[in-house]
Amino acid sequence: MNNYVTDATLVGEIVESYPEAIDVLLSSGMHCLGCPASQAESLADACAVHGLDPSTLVDSVNTKIAEIRG
Repeated sequence: MNNYVTDATLVGEIVESYPEAIDVLLSSGMHCLGCPASQAESLADACAVHGLDPSTLVDSVNTKIAEIRG
């Protein structure tokens, strides 16, 4: 599997570059993807705020992106 994103990838970058990952983020509980703070926040930082395991979310996001982009 390709690693399109890591836990250091900014949430804003994920939303902009990989819109197919938005549903994964939303379903994990990250509902403020458009707020200014999230745009400059790493996925790891966002996971810490939301009490999520970053490695699990990174895997889920990369799996979703790979389903679309191969």
